[in-house]
Amino acid sequence: MKPIGILMWEHRLIERVIGLFPEHVARIGRTGTVDTFFIENAVDFIRTYADRTHHGKEEDILFRQLEGKNMSPEHRKIMVDLINEHIHARGLVKKLVDANDRYIKGEDTVNEISGLLESLAGFYPPHILKEDRDFFHQSMGYFSKEEQDAMLHEFEEFDRRMIHEKYKILAEKMMGSPIEWAPPGMVR
Repeated sequence: MKPIGILMWEHRLIERVIGLFPEHVARIGRTGTVDTFFIENAVDFIRTYADRTHHGKEEDILFRQLEGKNMSPEHRKIMVDLINEHIHARGLVKKLVDANDRYIKGEDTVNEISGLLESLAGFYPPHILKEDRDFFHQSMGYFSKEEQDAMLHEFEEFDRRMIHEKYKILAEKMMGSPIEWAPPGMVR
């Protein structure tokens, strides 16, 4: 398997979850209320899986390694565009968290939440298509088979650390202070 195989597989799960957003927008339109539990879970999925886990592999591994390659101007521009799109998505999610928090406190943010869900539902499909069709396969041409195998291994290590990272952050929030801790065999 090539490293992009993992990234494209992750895209399929992201598409499925994002595909739920239009129905929730429609439900908000019908009821005039927001399912805050759905929003919290959607945010957790996007932040942990789509952004930290998936975009993390793209930005921290694939894109970082591509920086050292003699990329064509077209591919370099696409990579910069993708990074900027990731930043845009993070901004939308941050606004969604804020609007959901204000809704929970009693502020009428129903339309704002609907609009943000629509924006995210509209953002992800073309972003994923751009990566799948215009960048991933082409980017593999910059790497030898050995480099691709090493990247696959790095992806696996990245994923292995994610659960520990997520719950260390949760523990720190619960405790109200940073903690020094790492599972055996992992660098702190």
